[in-house]
Amino acid sequence: MRSILALIPLLIAFLSVSSQAQTYTSKVIDAKSKKAIPYATVQYGQNQGVITNEEGLFNFTIDTRTQLLDSLYISSMGYEKKGFLFNQAMDSVIYISPKAIALSGVYLFDKELSVDDIIEKMIDRLPENTNNTPIKQRYFLRQSVFGNIQKVDFGFEKSSIEELDEALMDSIARAIPRYSSHYTETLGDFYKTKNAYKFDVLKAAELYDKNNIGSFEDLGERMEEMFKKNVKPDSYLKIKSGIFSQKVQVDSIMNDLEAEEAKELEKEIQKDTVSGLVDGQKHIFDELLSEVFYQEDTKLNVVNKKRKYNFSLGGYSEIEDQGVYVIDFVPKGSADFKGRIFINIEDFAVMRIDFENLKNLRNFRLLGIFYRETLYKGSMHFTKLNNGRYELKFADLNFGRWFRFDRPLDVIEKNKNVKGRRKQNELRLNIDFRMTNTNKWEFVAFENTLIDQAQFDTFKEDKSVEATYMPRYNPEFWKGYNIMEPNQAIRGFTVEEAE
Repeated sequence: MRSILALIPLLIAFLSVSSQAQTYTSKVIDAKSKKAIPYATVQYGQNQGVITNEEGLFNFTIDTRTQLLDSLYISSMGYEKKGFLFNQAMDSVIYISPKAIALSGVYLFDKELSVDDIIEKMIDRLPENTNNTPIKQRYFLRQSVFGNIQKVDFGFEKSSIEELDEALMDSIARAIPRYSSHYTETLGDFYKTKNAYKFDVLKAAELYDKNNIGSFEDLGERMEEMFKKNVKPDSYLKIKSGIFSQKVQVDSIMNDLEAEEAKELEKEIQKDTVSGLVDGQKHIFDELLSEVFYQEDTKLNVVNKKRKYNFSLGGYSEIEDQGVYVIDFVPKGSADFKGRIFINIEDFAVMRIDFENLKNLRNFRLLGIFYRETLYKGSMHFTKLNNGRYELKFADLNFGRWFRFDRPLDVIEKNKNVKGRRKQNELRLNIDFRMTNTNKWEFVAFENTLIDQAQFDTFKEDKSVEATYMPRYNPEFWKGYNIMEPNQAIRGFTVEEAE
């Protein structure tokens, strides 16, 4: 009896917690086509909401502190914005209907603007529409990296090192996994000013197979491990070519290049060597934010090189209850992209831009190093803040690269006990290694809070935070946190255990 009474406080506490937090899970479907609607906005509170994933799934948790709207509102461009009772989003499917918007006659204007006028006004209003006020964003970032090793040929020529023979080289080549996937998910607060930003990482997870090879550096490390296991205890190895060592590789090439060319090459082929999760987030955001369409060095040069594109007015639509011009762009000649821009009719702010490359963005070949940027496509969405300016609220960015190293490699065995040059034996290879790498970033800002400069200055980053490694997806990891739902590939991710 006493033991039962002792459990009562625990039961009350459990019921209290359960009553304070409620999780909603659903899938948004096109009522007509019955297809999932990706990246729809699901708003449940003032300036609070989530976005459906590429499969139309969403999930969020609320507690008594959340200031709820009168209904759960779901919106997506081209669909009727619709409110639902919250209990309709509990382990269910929600249907929304396409919205028919005529291409003309819907919006009345004092003066009809040409498409060139609209683009000019959009560019002229960028300083007024771009937010430079310090801001704190609750964000979620998912990075999905997919590697495909197309060829591993060590090109065995000769070896006087008994242990490092052709059979060993063949066994290494066969043991290298040809496909790899690596997922990183991070939830945190992003503090940003015009010239700087900081991160407060709340939680993060990494899903990958530690045995996979995702870069040339990984291949080099794998080979060095195999070599070390197969040499005499009193010997050591020197890799003469430096094909895998970024420092040696770039330094050796710098002798044959102008300084500027060498720096550019180093930037393209270097492995991300940032240390720690917070620094890793900064590295990603550096690239992500630099690719916003109005940045000076963005690959998407539709603004700073607009003369290279033809623009046409495709019609009108609505985003966040705002009327928008729908403007298509295609290259005039040598430009790289086609896409669509959605420009607010009232203030000429860009509310969304979709784009994809039509050709390789870069082809590089030098001294046996080949590099191509093969894929660059995505979508960026912007939202209006309380100060009337706009911030990035969602980005789906996909980029792909192809690499090839076709260079000789000499592995020299030296003996510690031999004086002079110490060279004993040599392994000579002519390596042909080719791989593709596709990277997908999904960024969502769930909440936007304007702050002052003092709040930004006083916040201190905790760089000791680390991501939790997972050999298989754990649905309990993000329980109680609002994130973008994982897709089927992530939910089914698991590392096969060696037999």
